[in-house]
Amino acid sequence: MPVLSTFFGIIVRMYKENSGKHKKPHIHAEYSGDEIVVSLDGEILEGSIPNNKLKLLEAWMVIHYDDLEANWKLLSNGEQFFRIDPLK
Repeated sequence: MPVLSTFFGIIVRMYKENSGKHKKPHIHAEYSGDEIVVSLDGEILEGSIPNNKLKLLEAWMVIHYDDLEANWKLLSNGEQFFRIDPLK
């Protein structure tokens, strides 16, 4: 699964889902063995990570919403994704 960004120990990934399990554009994030799936509109679809890391992830998603949307479209069309700057 392509890594879009890594910051504060959080690894953010996105990939083309052929099965459409989550039914909407989303990211997968991992922190210290915990995993979460969050839609681009901020809905938690599955899993959890510590609350302080979730807040960082949510802030990053707001800042980079347009980039996330663009990457979703690229991956959905079978095209190459681009990395997104980490939260600083």
